[in-house]
Order: sequence, then structure tokens, then C-alpha cells
Amino acid sequence: MGHISENINVMGAFEAMSIGSTIFNGGNEEDEGSTMSETQLQQTGKDPRRIARGYQIELCQKALMENIIVYLETGCGKTHIAVLLIYEIKRQMNKSQKEICIFLAPTVALVEQQAKVIKDSLDVEVGIYCGSSNRLKGHHDWEKELEQHEVFVMTPQILLHNLSHCFIRIEHIALLIFDECHYAQVESNHPYAEIMKVFYKPGVAKLPRIFGMTASPIFGKGASIGSLETLLHAKVYTVEAREELDRFVSSPKVNVYYYGTTISNSLSPHVTYSARLETIKAECMLALITKIEDPSILKNTKKALQRLHGNLLFCLENLGLWGALQACRILLKGDLVERNEVIEVNEECSDDILCGSFLSQVASYFTSECKKDYPIEANCMEADLSSVEALKVPDFSWKLLRLIQILSNFRAIPDMKCIIFVNRIITARSLAYVLQQLRFLSAWRCSYLVGVHSGLRNISRKSTNAILEKFRSGELNLLVATKVGEEGLDIQTCCLVIRFDLPETVASFIQSRGRARMPQSEYAFLVDRGNQKEMNLIQNFTKDEANMNNQISSRSSTVKYVDFEEKTYTVDSTGATISSGSSVSLLHRYCSKLPHDEFFNPKPRLYFFDDAEGTVCYIILPANAPIHQIISLPQPSREAAKKDACLKACQQLHQLGALTNYLLPDDEVDEDTQDSSDSDSDSDEEDNSRRELHEMLVPSALREPWIKSKRTMIRLNSYFIKFSPSPADRLYKDFGLFLKAPIPQEAERMKLDLHLAKGRSVLTEIVPCGASTFNNNEIVLAERFQEMWLKAIVDKSDFASNFVPLGKDDVSNSVSTFYLMLPVTVDRGGSMSVDWKLITRCLSSPIFKSPRDIAFDQHQPFCLDDCLYLANGPTRIDDIVNSLAYVPCKDTFFFVSDVLHDKDAFNLFKEDTNYVDHYAEVFGIKMSHPNQPLLKAKQLFRLDNLLRKRGNAEPREKEEHFVEIPPEICVVKILGFSKDIGSSLSLLPSIVHRLESFLVAIELRHRLSSSFPEGSQVSADRIFEAITTERCNERFSLERLEVLGDAFLKFAVGRHLFLLNHALDEGQLTRKRSNMVNNSHLFKLALSNNLHVYVRDQPFEPFHFYPLGRRCSKICTEATRVSIHSSHESNLTTGVTTEVRCNKGHHWLQKKTVADVVEALVGAFIVDSGFKAAIAFLKWIGIPVDFKDSHVADICASSAIFTALSDQIDIPTLESLLGYRFHHKGLLLQAFLHPSYHNNYGGCYQRLEFLGDAVLDYLITSYLYSVYPNLKPGQLTDLRSLSVNNNSFAGIAVNRSFYTYMLCDSNSLVMSVDKYAKFFKTSASKNGVVETVSCPKALGDLVESCVGAILLDSGFDLDVVWNIMISFLDPVMKFSALQLNPVRELQELCQYYNWELTFPSLKKDGAFTVEAIVDGIGVSDTASATNFNKKTAKRIACQKLYLSLKDKGYKTKVKSLEEILKSSKKMEAKLIGYDEIPTDIDVSRANQAVDLNSDKVRNIPIEGHSRHLNSSVKSSSSIRRLSQPTPQRSPSSSDVSDSNSQAPSGDGVKKSSAKSHLYEICAINCWKPPLFECFQEMGPAHLKQFAFKVTVIIEEASNTVLECVGDHRTKKKDAAEFAAQGVIWYLKQVGYLQN
Repeated sequence: MGHISENINVMGAFEAMSIGSTIFNGGNEEDEGSTMSETQLQQTGKDPRRIARGYQIELCQKALMENIIVYLETGCGKTHIAVLLIYEIKRQMNKSQKEICIFLAPTVALVEQQAKVIKDSLDVEVGIYCGSSNRLKGHHDWEKELEQHEVFVMTPQILLHNLSHCFIRIEHIALLIFDECHYAQVESNHPYAEIMKVFYKPGVAKLPRIFGMTASPIFGKGASIGSLETLLHAKVYTVEAREELDRFVSSPKVNVYYYGTTISNSLSPHVTYSARLETIKAECMLALITKIEDPSILKNTKKALQRLHGNLLFCLENLGLWGALQACRILLKGDLVERNEVIEVNEECSDDILCGSFLSQVASYFTSECKKDYPIEANCMEADLSSVEALKVPDFSWKLLRLIQILSNFRAIPDMKCIIFVNRIITARSLAYVLQQLRFLSAWRCSYLVGVHSGLRNISRKSTNAILEKFRSGELNLLVATKVGEEGLDIQTCCLVIRFDLPETVASFIQSRGRARMPQSEYAFLVDRGNQKEMNLIQNFTKDEANMNNQISSRSSTVKYVDFEEKTYTVDSTGATISSGSSVSLLHRYCSKLPHDEFFNPKPRLYFFDDAEGTVCYIILPANAPIHQIISLPQPSREAAKKDACLKACQQLHQLGALTNYLLPDDEVDEDTQDSSDSDSDSDEEDNSRRELHEMLVPSALREPWIKSKRTMIRLNSYFIKFSPSPADRLYKDFGLFLKAPIPQEAERMKLDLHLAKGRSVLTEIVPCGASTFNNNEIVLAERFQEMWLKAIVDKSDFASNFVPLGKDDVSNSVSTFYLMLPVTVDRGGSMSVDWKLITRCLSSPIFKSPRDIAFDQHQPFCLDDCLYLANGPTRIDDIVNSLAYVPCKDTFFFVSDVLHDKDAFNLFKEDTNYVDHYAEVFGIKMSHPNQPLLKAKQLFRLDNLLRKRGNAEPREKEEHFVEIPPEICVVKILGFSKDIGSSLSLLPSIVHRLESFLVAIELRHRLSSSFPEGSQVSADRIFEAITTERCNERFSLERLEVLGDAFLKFAVGRHLFLLNHALDEGQLTRKRSNMVNNSHLFKLALSNNLHVYVRDQPFEPFHFYPLGRRCSKICTEATRVSIHSSHESNLTTGVTTEVRCNKGHHWLQKKTVADVVEALVGAFIVDSGFKAAIAFLKWIGIPVDFKDSHVADICASSAIFTALSDQIDIPTLESLLGYRFHHKGLLLQAFLHPSYHNNYGGCYQRLEFLGDAVLDYLITSYLYSVYPNLKPGQLTDLRSLSVNNNSFAGIAVNRSFYTYMLCDSNSLVMSVDKYAKFFKTSASKNGVVETVSCPKALGDLVESCVGAILLDSGFDLDVVWNIMISFLDPVMKFSALQLNPVRELQELCQYYNWELTFPSLKKDGAFTVEAIVDGIGVSDTASATNFNKKTAKRIACQKLYLSLKDKGYKTKVKSLEEILKSSKKMEAKLIGYDEIPTDIDVSRANQAVDLNSDKVRNIPIEGHSRHLNSSVKSSSSIRRLSQPTPQRSPSSSDVSDSNSQAPSGDGVKKSSAKSHLYEICAINCWKPPLFECFQEMGPAHLKQFAFKVTVIIEEASNTVLECVGDHRTKKKDAAEFAAQGVIWYLKQVGYLQN
């Protein structure tokens, strides 16, 4: 409320803002401010003060001291003032406090434009947030944004959303800037107003500074400068000194161009054209009501048809016949979605064909009329429009001709640029096309500019920016723009602005005028000289602007704080707040998140009643919402009533748990329920495959060390390792296992079948042999012997040298296990003792002696006759035989088993070469003793993993492979180290590895059974199976158990959620269950319970075998941990699977792996113990699955509400089809209620479907698990997916005729179901038939909901449901003509043949067309399919293509699942693990209706019909019953006699007045509003009576006019009411409304 004086103290202002540099008054020409050149900025840094104008600095200084609104016309640099303010605020901010500046702009275009200006002007991090910011869903996302950015440029709706849901808090905002702030009006619903009214409160600890910018502070009816100031808590300031502004801003010249004539001609062609359009529309309307049954679709299609008609009439009037024809063609080109957006229809119109027919007829008519004057060419696109003289009325309107004349006059001016403003999208597109076709206007290069959200596929933010850039550069010089071009868009250098459609407000007048910025610009208006209102409009706008300026100059009052009494609802725990205004969009958003498909679109339905105390809003929520209806308190207006009801609905939804504590639908990320650090979706492969480093548990029995002492004997537990080879073709030296702690009882006699090559195997068994005592020397010998043989078989290279030290390293610090594997002898009585003789002999080998000891031994006399000359000298034959020898020339080790006295080196090595020549030729060795006998030797084995899976070859004997070698190329390494020892040692590492893993499983079993007694029955073997992954490559893995556990987990958690969350819909239940059972959550629970340490996820690698005696070289500490193991992480990309092994036993684990182990453990408890143990385990790990019997009883009892629908379904017949008699009939009825069905109570089958889906998944998994015990896990999973899917269940619904009992109010669903049922029955006998008719999901849902209902009714008696399931699924379980996921099968086929496979897709009219294309050498094939669901379309296309390729002979070598099943052994089907006692439900409660969602059940009939209701009554005029829009009372005499009587509905709601009802009927049927007029007055003044006439035009009956005159009444209100009642009565009689 002030202005900046003429005498601006510029230097004072600079000093106040600490500016010490010179002012540059040039360069700040556009409204958005200006920036320095890049060179200047690089030299000095970005400082917006350097180019600031004096008044900008003065206004910035004001803004630093108080909240202000800057009122300056377009081009005066308001944005630069905001930039200056941000700069100063950021300088004053406390660095420790994280505060932000927020710049609000009302459109996406302005957001992006203003953000660019701020980035270019300041050294700050700028975040841009508009409609495309959907990636920011949760608190964690916004916390990151707050950390990264200092200035946030966003649309106000996003800030309002963030404040409402506490993503951003108002106290964290230092500066809040409102661009185009005139939208902030007290009475408006604009987000600007909502932000200020709801969140700018005095109770907040710190409020932001407010800065508003506008070129017109008064906007719309009822607006005032005072209300703007009050709402924004700010003063309006402007610059009064026009001289300074005129230095920078040019004001355009305003011109008015008149068109048309003052004479009105009723016989003009326009009247004829309009009448013909009206006739075509009436014909289409008649076709519409005879074709469409669904009331909502009927209403939306009628609305779309009327909008099309209105837009074409508008184009006809404003552009003429030819322009209207172009509009028609433009609308015909677009699909349904685009067309609705262009004509600005929000609702979905399903009958695109009818609208297309209307447009085609109109286009044909317009074309024929145009041909009379302009012969149109064959392509129907162009006529001869080469001269102005060729243009005439009516083909071109007077208005368009005047525009063309103006453009023709300006076309010769150089560098001319023009913007033409229109009010409608269709006008912009049609006008642009017309101007492009006028060849004499070729100097004008034209395009159109409309909003990004105009529905046009070719209009995106990118393309809009491209158009603007072309306009700036001069490539385009004419834009036809809607109001998107009015506000703030940086469209510079424009010389001519033409208002083709006049502005609707003074703000629009000022804004569009501001686009003409160049000197000598012109602002032109086209005014109809025959329209007096238009003639006065420009004068009024000019007067209003002058009054506004005077008002601002003369105002001196101060802004007072006003607390707006906005109704809000706040959640105390979080502070989340919604107002009554924002509750409307929140309620619609919540409903849009409810489960839906192409047959059911959940939306709240709003009805209004006139009440003595005001207007009441009645909301009917979708059937799958937890509340059925909400009624507002009486309010002064419909809008207020709607807000009150929506706020009440949101409050109740939150209290029921359907909205989170941040007042969000729960599928939007909420900090309370989800960890935002990572994705919680199983579909996120990257998250699931992410590996983390974890330590493996070493079993305690192997961890306990012994302490050596000279005085004390060491007592170790001893176990004999028994070898039983099959066939018995080898000798194995007896070995024993010695360790400090005893092995647990479960593993004392562990048996293990080791599979060798060629089908051979060795059955090993651990036999306990009591305790053995060792003295200190014996322990030393035993440790050295173990070190020796580990070096010999694992680290062979150590023995290539002449000396191998033993016992030098203290390996006890680098190993985690303490046990000894020593050779033993067993006497006849079975007593076992260590073979010390063998150990001593081996350790006496020269290689372990120092050179001094070796020299001493060499001086000892021995007989050379008993010696052979080896490479290192003569050696006794007794030391050579049964020893380990090394051949240096081959770098190979051999077991020497004998001396071949009958062979020497002159014997043939092969063919014609002897050993002497061979070694001389190949190795250059000249033998000195070729006459020595050869040695019979067996090469030292390569240590292998004998636990891995191998083929099932038949076992057969295989002779040992020996070679003959000359002695003098050998060196004996270990004396007495025979091949029999070697054979045993080849088995020992695998045995001990298995023992170690088994001991881990035993420890886990003990831990679990001690934690909950129910788990004591599970075996260690089953636990071992559950913790062993497929990567271990063992002959068993967790995968089968995991399939079973996964299904049970889904069932148990689903049951828990279903019973404890009555208010959650199927979608919310599914999401909550997913959050509880997905891999990320299971992984976190496993970590918190330390389960991950038990996981065995690595195959046994012999070179990673580190028992006592073999030191691990990788010593892991916290400091070296990452660097040691990071090499393997990098190997993941190259496919290398071998991990680095450290002394701590760290290994990489995927999240999914750990989660799979949790599920497998669940499966283990089910198989060995049952449901109770599995549930106890889930509760122990942290997954709640418990419930009370009362929960089941309450839900069963509450279903009694649906018994009112008993007459709609033949219950006895349906029960016989199901094979089950219900105690609670309401459950059966609910199971057949489709959500589209309009009943009085709400509710549908979707929650029961959720429960049934979960139990069927488990039952079918149990069936497959028990029937096919030998099936591989992957095949089991494939089989389950074939059985548990919508198509399989849909077949059951058709076979048992369930679908005929479904209650629904969607004719398209009924038709779709009937079509599929017919297709299914006719194709049932054909194998491998291609699915050409899409399967409605509702069919499969019926089976699941029936099973869910039976499960509830039986008190969760799974035996009952199992028997029913077996009878249901018998046809499915035959698995004839099996086909897996056709997408996968096609992909596998393409991979096998190395073909390229692509899936291009197209969306049109809401349906997806997907094409499957295969391209390869010698093959090129394709198939396509169309469906509303993209995945379904893709699957059908793949199925077609796969079968086509299969018919041509293409197939993989892998056996099909059908072939595998035929050859598999089948067992008896069993329900695995069920040991629960069914819930005892009091059947007497079944007759007590308990509504879990509302206090009272309201019985108010509403519109709608089902497939079981009689067809609607037809009147004699072929007019079908239309929708009755409002909930009505049952007909009674009071309908006519007493218009003020109350309806007997809940919450004391009073009935709607007949007059209000009639308005509703006309609105919902898209008729013109009823016309009420006082028809007659009679009687003296004090006893006067009135009679009213009501006129209703029924468009469907060729514009039938219905008139009704009521009886006389003493009050006009009552007379009008009586007449309205008469009209309603008649509409019912002729079949328009349901009685």
C-alpha cells in the first residue's frame, strides 16, 4: 500500500545493501531480469546487484524489512528484484541452520523459465519441481533435495502437497516468493490461497518472508487489493515515477479493429449450419441412449458429444465454415484421450466410435458445403486460397477476414513478430492451420502454442521450448497462443499482439498486452460491432486498470493479521495437515489408488440436498473403500458442503488406517512403514542382487583349541572315519578325526556318499571311538603330520624344493578350526589307535631335515645292493616303495607303489622309442643308470570337491592308472606316504567340509528349538537343507523348501493382515504384505536375528581348505576387510565366481539369498513340524502372523449385511456348485459382488479374493510338493505359476458356471465375460489353442473370493478348503497342453537359435497393441495382440508367435515340462503341515449385522442395475430409463404433499428438494437446466397464490420440450417445488427414471 517516490536515493540504497560497485542501468529489459555476460561472471562471480536498476534495489530493500507485493507491469524486471532478494537472504542466513528459499510459479513453463534465470544470476544450487517430479515420493527423497539445493522453484501445488504431508515444513523456509501472486484470493481454491490460509499461522516458530509479484493485483470477480494484502500478509508497492520505468519499458499502442455488420440476419448460412449440427447431434444422442447401458459411461459420452458440438459451433462462428472443417479434421485425427483433452473434457468417454461418427458426419457436411465455393482437392486438405479476394463469408467469418486483413497489412514490415491470443485449444490449432494455408500470407511463418497438458502427443515441454526458441530466433514470426502465452513466458521482441478472442479479465488484458515489448508495438483487439458488450469491454478494462493504479497510490492502511478459519484436520503424531480444500483432491487421489481395471473406475460420487439449514453433500465412495458413505453438515453453498464432506471422509479414512499418518494413500512412500534407504520391491533386481560381506559361522565343536603342556596329557574326542567303496576296487588307509569338543549327537554317525568319477562312490561314516590321550610330543607330531599332508595334496609346489620346514609358523592365530585328521589302526575288537609308526616314518623324510642332519645320514653305511640311484643319489628300495616322489623334469608328483624288476630304461616307452631316448630327446636327460628297474607309480591326484552334483552313471570298476618311470629322474619326498594314504586324503577335505556345514545346521536347530518349543521336532537334516543354497552345487538345496515356505509366508501374513485390518482394501493389503514378505524386509529381519551367519552359499573349494596346519594368507581386519574382498566384487561383472577366502571366513551374500533361507526355514518347519512351528518361527524372527478367534467371528458376523441381496442369487444352487454349505450366507453373497455393483452397503469381493489367492497359493504348492517329490525346484515353480494364475482359475469359473452368479453393474464386463466363456467352451477340446479372447480378471477373482469365503466361514479349516480345492483344480492338475510363460519360452527359443526378439508397442484409445518380432538368419516372423493390459497383450503375441515357430519345426533340445511330468513318479497329494484347530465361530452371530466401517448402516437406495435386475422400462417414444442422480427415499405420499419432510436415512439427513433433484437430473443427463417461471398469480395481495411452469428440453427425443404447470401455492418456493415434483413424476412414468 505504497509507492516508490520519484527521488530514489540510489546510493543510499546501495549502501544499505552493502553494494560498493557502479550501477548499470542498461540491459535489464525483460520481465525475467537479466544476467551478466559469462566472461564478467567468471571474473567477478555472480552478483545481481551489478546490473540492478534503482527502483529494483529500493523495492528489494523494502522486501528485506517486511512482506511486500511488487506491482509492476510486464517488462519492468520483477524477477530480478526476486533474484536480488534471494541473494541478500542467502547472505544473511545462518550457515548452521538449513533454510531454503522457495520460488513459486503457477505453470510448468514459468517454473522452468524462472529457475533458469536464478541459475544464471546466482551462485546457488537450484532445484526444479513441477508435474514431472513424480520420482520424489517420500520423506527420504525430499530430505536429499533439502540437502542438495538452496533455492527451490516449483509449482504451488507441489509446495502445498509437501507442506500438507510434512515433506517440507514452513519453519524451514526463509523466503517464499509468489510469482503471478494475483491468484492468491481469499475466496479462491488456488494453492497460493491454501498455502497462506492453512500454514502461514502465528503459532509457527518462524515464518518465512513473503514476496509477491504481479502485473495486476486485482484478478477475477470480487477480488480486491485489500484481500490480496490480507491473504499474503503483505503490502502492495509500485513505482510511481513513470519516467524511470519508461527508460526501460515500452508501452504498446492500443488499437481496436471492428468486424461484422450491425444488421442481424436470421436467414444467414450460419443459422442453417448450426441447425444441421443440432440435428446430427440429436441423432447421435438417440443412438447413444439405445446403445449404452452404464449410466456413468452414458453421462460422460453425452458430455463429450456436447463438448464436441459446442467447440464446432464456436469454430463455425469465429472462424467460418472452412475453419470449422479443419477443427473437425483435427479432432478426427486424434485418439480418444487427445480428443477429450482438446475439447477439455476430464471424464473418460468410452464410446469413441459414436463421437467419431458425429465428427465424420459433420466433416462430410462441411466438406460438401465448402465445395460449393472452393473445389477441394482429392486429398481433402487444400482449396485455392491464393488471394484475399477469394475469401468470403460464410466460408470465412467476418472476424477471421478482419484478422487476415490486419496480418496482410503488417506482412511487409521487416522483423515483424506477432502473437494472436485465443481462448480455446481447438481454435489455436484450427486458426494456425488456416493461416498456414493462405499463400498470400507466406511471409508469416506460423505455429501454435498451447499448454503441455493439452493432451497433444506432439506437445511436450521440449517441443514447446523449441517453438519459443524458433520464435525468438525468427524462424517463426507468428504464434497462435492460448493463455499459456499470457503470463510471464519469456517471449521477447514481439511487435504485434492481437486478441482474436477478447480477454476475460483485466488481468488477462494487462498480461497479454505485456507481450508487446518492442518500441512502436501494437496491441490490437477484434471487436464485433454488432455486440455492444464487446464494444464497451476495452474501455472498461482501461478504466479498471486506472482505478486500480489510483487505489494503490492512495492506500495508506497497514496490513492486519487475519486468522482465516479454514477447516483442517491434523495428525498429532506427525503434524500432517489437510484443509477442507485440499481434502477434495486427496479423496479423489485415494479413490484412484483403489484396485481398478477397465471395467471399474473407482471414483467418489457426490450428491447435494437442499436443506432448511443449507446445502448438504452426500458422498458415495467406491464399493472397495472402507467407508460407504459420508454426509456433510449443512453449508451455505455446494462447494462448502463438498469440502466439508471430503474433509470428513479423509479424517475417517485416516482413523481407519486407510491413509497413513502423513495423510497419504499407503502405496505412496511413508517413512513409518518403509525404509527409504533402499527399494522394497522384489522386482528391483539391482537391489536384490546387491551383495554384502558377512562372516560365516564356524561350529563351536570345531573351534575349541587344545592347550599344550609338558605335564598334562591332552584328551581329545576321537572318531573313526569308515570308508566303504563301491565297487571295492581301491584300498583306503584308515583315518581318524580328533578334536577337543565332542561332536553333537545328531552328527556322531554322519554318513556321506561321496561320488567319484565313472559312477564310483565311497560311503563314509563317522564312528565315535571315545577319547584318546596325547602327550605334548605326540600332539607336536600329529600337528606336523597334518601340516605335511596338507602341503603335499593342496600346496604341492612347496615340495619342489629340497627342504620343507614344519612347525615353524604359529598357525593357531590364522585358523578358526582345531581338529586333527590322522592315520589310524583298528584292531579286531574295533579299538582305534593312532598309527604313530607311519607318522614317524613320514616325518623322518630327508626333506624335513636340515642340511646338517642330511649330511650326517649320508655318512651312515648302507648296502648299495638294496639301493636305486635317484636324481639326488642312491636311495634304499624300502624308502622308495610306498613313498611320494617328485619328477623335476615333469614338475609332477607320484606315489611309488612298486619296483618293476623285469623292466628297465631300454624297454620301449612307446612304439619304437625307449625310455633312454625319450627322456634324452624331450627333456635332455642323459641317463647314467639305464639298467635300473623301472618304478611303478601313480600320479598324485588333484584335490577335488566330491560333494558336488554329478550325473547318475552306473557304478563300475575302474583299474587304477599307473605309469612306469626311470628311478634316476625321481626324488623321494615323503617316506611311507603310499597311494592308499593318498586315496583317503582325497576324501577327507570333502568329508570335513560337510561335517562343518552340518554342525552349523545343528547349532541353528538347537538355537531355534530353545527359542520356541514348537520347533523341537524339526530335524537337523531339514535345517541343513534350508541353509544350503543352489550355489553350493550340492545334491540338495533350499529351493524346494523355499517354494513351500514362500507360499506359507504369503498365506500366514495375508491372513493376519486381512483379519486385523478391516479398513484396508485389496491393494493396500497386497502392498502391506509385500512390505512384510519381500526380500529386503526378510533380509533385515535375518540380520537382526543373526541368521545370515548360518547360510552356506559357497561350493567347497579345496584350495580354500584351511584346517589347523594350513595357514590362510589373507588376514582380515576391519582396516583390510574391504580391500581384500573388493576384488571379487569386481569379478561379478566378468562372471568369475571364485571368492577370496580370508581367515575370518567372510563371504559375499545377496539379499535375496538370505531372504530365500528365511523362507526355506519356514518350509523346513512346515514339513517336519507343521503350521504351529512355522508360525512360532515367524513370530520369533519378527513377522506378526497371530490373530484371535474373535477377529474371524466379527468378520463373519459383519457379512450378514449382504443377506439383503439374497433374492439376487440362487444360494442353494450355488452352494451345490461349490460343494459347501455356508453358515454365513452373507460371505457367499459378498464373494460374488463385483466392485462396480451399486448396492446400499458398499463392499465387494476384493478382500475375500486377497485371502483366497493366498490360501490357494499355499494349497496348490502343497499339492505339487507332495505329488512330485523328485521335481526340480525350478520346474516346481513353473508348475505352480501354471496352476496359480488368473487364466487357470477363470477356466474353473466357466466350467462351474460361477460367472453367471456375479453381481455387477458393468455391461462391458458382462459382455467380456460372456465372450470369454463362449470362447473357452468352444476351444476347451483343442490343445495349444492360441488365446485370442482376453480373459477378464474378474473370472479368476471369483474363484479366489469363493475360496476366501469358504475359508472364513469354516473358521480357517484348511482340510475343508483342501478338499474343495482338489475338486476345483482337478482339470487344471492334469496339465494337458502345458505351456509355461510364453514370453519366457519365446525368449529361450530365440536365445537357442541366436535370433533377435523385439516388442514394439502402441497405445491407442486406452488399449495396448504389442507386436512380437523375431529376426534372424533364415527366419523373420511376427505376431501381434491388443489388450487393455500391456502384459496380457505381450503374452498373447508371444503365444501366437511361439506356436507358429513350433509348427515350423523350431524347438530347443530341453525337455518340455509336459514330457518331464509324464516321466515323473507321482505320489499321493497331501496337505503339508496343517495342524491348526479351526476357529470355533458362533453361528448364532451370523444373523447379527456388524458394520466394521461405520456406526450405522444406512439404507438409501441409489441408482444402478445389475445383470440380475429386469430390463428398464421403455416409453412409447423409445426413450430408455436414464440415471437417477441422487439417493432417493422410497416413494410415498409425502413426496408430493410435503416438500420439507425428512428422509428416513441415517445421520438425520433431510431429503433433497424436488427442484434441486430436477437440476441434478438435467445435469447428469447433460440436458439444459430446467427453466422455472411464475406462470400465474391470483388472489388479493394478502392472500396471493402462485402457479409455476417448468420447462425441460429432452435432447434425446429430438429436442422434445416437456412443460409442466403446477397447482397454486401461497409461496413461490412451494409452487416451484410442486411443479418440479410433477416433472419428476412424469419422467418416472415414461421410463426416464427408476421408480
